[in-house]
Amino acid sequence: MAQGSVKWFNAEKGYGFITVDGGGPDVFVHWSAIQMDGYRSLEEGQQVEFEVGQGQKGPQAEAVRPASA
Repeated sequence: MAQGSVKWFNAEKGYGFITVDGGGPDVFVHWSAIQMDGYRSLEEGQQVEFEVGQGQKGPQAEAVRPASA
């Protein structure tokens, strides 16, 4: 399980990018990969946990959830 912080997320378009803790390329995130109840969105700077998969254009976040405190 990787960890990182939300670089930006556009709720209207339903996607954004996560900066991975420890370096590496930013990871694309789509709203459908966010695991939470209600409206699935992320806030800039929010800490998250996720799995890294391979999307059509590069690394893509899967099973995204807010990091436990």
